[in-house]
Amino acid sequence: MRKRVRRRAAALAAALSLALTACGTGSGGPGGDTLTVWIMQGTNPGAEPFFARVGKEFTQRTGAALDVQYVPWPDAHDKFTKAMAGGTTPDVAEVGTTWTAEFADAGALADLTAFSGAAGLDDDMVPALRAAGTYEGRLYGVPWYAGVRALLYRSDVFERHGLSAPADWDELREVAQTLGEKEPGLLPFPVPGDSEYVLDAFIWGAGGELAIRDGGRWTSAVDRPAAVRGVDFYTSLATRYGTSAKAVTTWDEADLVAGITRGKVAMAVAGSWTPAAITADAPELAGRLAAAPLPGPDGGISPSFLGGSHLSVFNSAPDPELAWEFVELLTSREFAADWAEQSGYFPGRTSQVERAGREGGPLVAPFARQMAEGGRTVPVTPAYGRVQGEKTLARMVQAILSGRKSVREATAQAAADMDETFGR
Repeated sequence: MRKRVRRRAAALAAALSLALTACGTGSGGPGGDTLTVWIMQGTNPGAEPFFARVGKEFTQRTGAALDVQYVPWPDAHDKFTKAMAGGTTPDVAEVGTTWTAEFADAGALADLTAFSGAAGLDDDMVPALRAAGTYEGRLYGVPWYAGVRALLYRSDVFERHGLSAPADWDELREVAQTLGEKEPGLLPFPVPGDSEYVLDAFIWGAGGELAIRDGGRWTSAVDRPAAVRGVDFYTSLATRYGTSAKAVTTWDEADLVAGITRGKVAMAVAGSWTPAAITADAPELAGRLAAAPLPGPDGGISPSFLGGSHLSVFNSAPDPELAWEFVELLTSREFAADWAEQSGYFPGRTSQVERAGREGGPLVAPFARQMAEGGRTVPVTPAYGRVQGEKTLARMVQAILSGRKSVREATAQAAADMDETFGR
């Protein structure tokens, strides 16, 4: 018999009964003594010793063993889809936040709504992450960790010219132009052509949307006036104001981070996980980087894509209650904080993000504020994964940066392509 550290109250028992009915499985079963978990490889170099500690605690609490298997990120989506088709899914898995709706739509994930409600987690989940884990009104992914993009800049360069972090879009353009004049050896503000998530911040900041749902049907919104304004401002930094370079037209975010690491970039939109990675590869930049939330057009904070991972239970799990025990353990304050510190990401609970902002230092607090006040997610529909796979928005930006299309032509074509994908 598996031991339980905590006894469920009547309300929790009722909630579990509902959840188990939804999952179509019963408590226990032949696989109940070992929980199989898939974790993505590469996010945390210290994952194995971390999960050794988690496994020990999990066994002490439940009497069950933990079998953690590591899956490289580039292979993960294909591995999941094959496992779903072949009936070989794990009990619990780390699922990228943009995949959760797709896997839920395929019927592979267990409904965790009752579990999370009974455990009192709903109000403490980072709202954007909870939205990304919710499909058709039900929760299929519990926020585990995430990162967010904000403004990262060279504090030594800014101090040399008496500059401060821009507070609105006019100041962003002016600071970038000043940097171009004063620091000809640096890219003032690169505009990467192969990075949708950087672009998204400017569409949302202008009040636009990537897509909207009307009557159960998704429709592209990138050709609507507010979104076009955001696209125009973002691309104009390169095409009209010269803050970028032609080579950056093909850059993705890895190229952008490499440029910062090589000391070739003065200011950029970068992820909360990148400062530690940059200074690890370029120790000379330690103490010479600073961060600030992304400014809105007229001040405030522009929304920014918040992405990371959920923890999901698969319908194939023979004991959903045991699986939920693991989800609760991994998202608890102790283990969530340790994982966040080791990986450079933020935990998926609002209270833990706020704590990280208070205690994490000057390169952490601005990202924490961005996440808490301006975190957004892409449209929660399986079809949007296909839009991303086709790189529709990246192709749109590259067409503008290369001069092949105007902003209006490119956004109109992107909208048509997205609508065609949504309609499939």
